[in-house]
Amino acid sequence: MKHFPRLLSVAAALQAALAAHAFAADETTLPPVVVTASKDDVQPLNAASAGTLSTLPAATSDTANLLQDIPGVSLYGAGGVSSLPAIHGLADDRLRIKVDGMDLISSCPNHMNSPLSYLDPSNVGTLKVYAGITPVSLGGDSIGGTVVAETPAPEFAAPGQGALVKGQVGAFYRSNNNARGGNVAATWANERFSVSYSGAVSQADNYTAGKDFKTTTATGRVGHTLPLDEVGSTAYKSENHTLGFALKSANHLLEARFAYQDIPFELYPNQRMDMLGNTAHRFNLRYLGQFDWGALEARAYRETVKHHMDFGDDKRFWYGSGSGGSLATNGTPCSPISAACAAGMPMDTESKTTGVSAKASIDLTRNDILRLGGEVQQYTLNDWWPPSGAVMWPGTFYNISDGQRDRTALFAEWEGRARPQWMTLLGLRYEHVKTDAGNVSGYAATDGMGSNQLRDSTAFNARSHEKTDNNWDLTALARYTPSATQDIEFGFARKVRSPNLYERYTWSTWQMAALMNNYVGDGNGYLGDIDLKPEKAHTLSATFDWHAANRDWEFKATPYYTRVTDYIDAVQWNGATNLPQTSLLTNQFTVLKFTNQSARLYGLDLSGRMPLARNGWGEWGLKGVLNYTNGKNRDTGDDLYNIMPLNTKLTLTQKRGGWDNGIELAMVKDKSAVSDARNEIRTPGYSLVNLRGSYSWKQARVDFGIENLFDRHYYLPLGGAYVGQGTTMSTTATSSPAWGIAVPGMGRSLYAGINYKF
Repeated sequence: MKHFPRLLSVAAALQAALAAHAFAADETTLPPVVVTASKDDVQPLNAASAGTLSTLPAATSDTANLLQDIPGVSLYGAGGVSSLPAIHGLADDRLRIKVDGMDLISSCPNHMNSPLSYLDPSNVGTLKVYAGITPVSLGGDSIGGTVVAETPAPEFAAPGQGALVKGQVGAFYRSNNNARGGNVAATWANERFSVSYSGAVSQADNYTAGKDFKTTTATGRVGHTLPLDEVGSTAYKSENHTLGFALKSANHLLEARFAYQDIPFELYPNQRMDMLGNTAHRFNLRYLGQFDWGALEARAYRETVKHHMDFGDDKRFWYGSGSGGSLATNGTPCSPISAACAAGMPMDTESKTTGVSAKASIDLTRNDILRLGGEVQQYTLNDWWPPSGAVMWPGTFYNISDGQRDRTALFAEWEGRARPQWMTLLGLRYEHVKTDAGNVSGYAATDGMGSNQLRDSTAFNARSHEKTDNNWDLTALARYTPSATQDIEFGFARKVRSPNLYERYTWSTWQMAALMNNYVGDGNGYLGDIDLKPEKAHTLSATFDWHAANRDWEFKATPYYTRVTDYIDAVQWNGATNLPQTSLLTNQFTVLKFTNQSARLYGLDLSGRMPLARNGWGEWGLKGVLNYTNGKNRDTGDDLYNIMPLNTKLTLTQKRGGWDNGIELAMVKDKSAVSDARNEIRTPGYSLVNLRGSYSWKQARVDFGIENLFDRHYYLPLGGAYVGQGTTMSTTATSSPAWGIAVPGMGRSLYAGINYKF
C-alpha cells in the first residue's frame, strides 16, 4: 500500500477534471458516418467486447491482455507491452495476427517486438479471435487461429452537418510498478475527407511480487541490488503515434495511415537480454469499394524496424579484460575488474516488410458469396552482434545475414446459405513460401574457448540455404441454427506453416550464442535447422451455443482436437559433438536444436453469462470462462511446452446508471504437465480476486480497480524462467539466477484512469 497516497491524489485530480469538463451534449448534432470493412467477412464466434476495449486500457499497457476473457486464449509472459497470445496451446508465429490488415513479423531472436506490441490498448477499435476453424480468407501461414486487431475506422461528417471535430484524451496510473501514461486522439472531417491522429505513451518501473521469492539481492552490477520481492527486468517505456487520412466518394474509400513507434527500453524477466531500443515506421494504404456485384478491398503496406538489445541495469555485469575487452572511462583496459568497466553484449536487428493484398467478395446469388484473393509479402532480416568485452570479440557475430522470407498466396472461399438454418463455408488456399540467408561468421576466426564458432559457420556456409515450400490450406465449416435459442458450428481445417528465419537459419551451437536465440522464455539456448519442414495441422472443432432469443443469457462449449505432423519441437543438443545429447540433462538450462516431430492437442472451452437480479442496486449478472488444453509430443511422449493448465474465471457484475462494476475470481490449477526436454519449470496453482469499476458521465469516464486484491504470491504458468537479474549467460544450475525459479506474477496493484471525449 506504499503508493496509496499517490493514488488518492490521482483520484482527486480525476474528480476535479470531471467537474471542470462536464457539460450537456449538443442534442442537435448529427451522428458521424463510420466507414468499416466489408460486412461480407465471416464473423468469429469470439471478440473482445466494447466494454473490455474501453475499460481495460486503464489496467494494462499490453494490447494482448485485452484478449484475456476470450475462451481458448492464454498469454505467454514477455515484456510489459509484448505478451504473446496463444490459442488452444499454439502461440506466436503459429497464429496469424493482423494489425490493420498487415501481417507483421517479429524481427528479434527473442520475438520482443511482437505484432500486437505495435498497437496501444487505447487505440484498439475492434479485436476479433478466430479460434478453432479459421476461414482461409483470414488464415494462411499459421496452424492456430487468427487474431484481427484494428484501430478505429475513419469517420466522416453526416450530410449537412458541416465539419466534424471530435477527440478524446486520457490518462492512467497503477500503483505496484508506478506505471503511468496517457493517450490522445483527434479527428477533423467533412463529408468526404477525414484526418485523424492518435498517440499514447506509457512507462513503468519493475513490479513487485506478493512476497519475497529469491534469496539474494545481487544483480552482478556493482552497487546495484534489488529487493527480494522485486521482479527484475520488468520496467518499460513505450510511445506510439498514428496519423490517418481518408477520402470517401459514394461507395469508395481510400485510406492512408502512417504509424511510428519508439520503445527506448522494455526489459524482459524471462530473457537473457533486454530490448533497449525499438523504432518502427509503418505506411498502410487501403482501398475499399462497394459495387453492384459485391465488394473489393486492396491494401499495400511497408514496415521498417530497427531493434537493439543489450543487458539492462538489472542484468549488466562487469568484465575484467585485457586487450580487446571493454575500456574504462579513461580509455585503459579493464584489468582488474573495475566499477568503471561495464561490458555488455550489443545485438542489432533490422528488417523490412513489404506487402500487397486484394480480396473480392462476389455475390453469386442472394444466398451465395464467393471470396477470391491474393497476397504477396517480402521480408528481409539482418541480425548481427557487434564485438564487446573479453569474449565477444574481435569480429562481429552474424546471427542471420541477408535473411529473406517471401510469401505469395492465393485463395478461394465459398459461403452458402441454401436454407435459413444453414451456413456452409468451403475454402482452399495456396501459399508459396521461399526462405534464404547469406553466409555467416562468428566473433573469432578460431574455435577458442570451446565455442566451435568456426566449425559451425564453416558447415553452415558450405551448403545451400534456399528453401521453397508449397503449402495448401483447406477449411470446411458449417453453422446450423435449429432455433432462435441454439447455434451449432462444426468443421475441419488443414493448416500449414513454414518455419520462420530463426528456426531455419540460426547456426551456432556455442552456448553463449544459442542463449540469445530464444523466443519462448524458458531460459534455454536454441539453434536452427535449414532442413525443417513446414508444420501441418489437422483440426476438428465444434461449438455449441445455447442462448436466450435476446442474448440475455448464453452458454458456449467448444471441444477441439488438433494433430500436427512435422511439429517444430526441440531436442537437447551437445555442442561439443554437434549431436543430440545421449541422455537428458535435468534441472538446469541447456541448449536445444529445433527439429520436426509429431504432436497432438485437444481441449475444451466453456463460457457463459446470465442475469441474476434487478433491484434498487441495479442489474446483477454472472459471467465466466473455463479453458482446458492438453498437448503431447507423439514421438517422444513428452508434454508440449507452455500449455496453460486448467483455468477458470468468474465475474459478478453490477450495473446501475453510469456505474459498471465487477468482482472477478481467477483460478488456475498447478502446472505439472511440463516439457522434460526443456526442463520446464512447474508452477503451483493459485486463485486471485480482482475488483473493477467504472463510472461514465456525459463525455467522461473514470475506470478504477484493484488487481490481486489480497496480494497473493503466485507464479505465471506461461511466464517462463526467471533470468531477470544477475549474470545471465550461464546454463548451469549454479548460475545467478539459478535454474528453477519461474517468473512471479504481480502483487497487489491499484489503478485508476480517466478518459474524456469531446
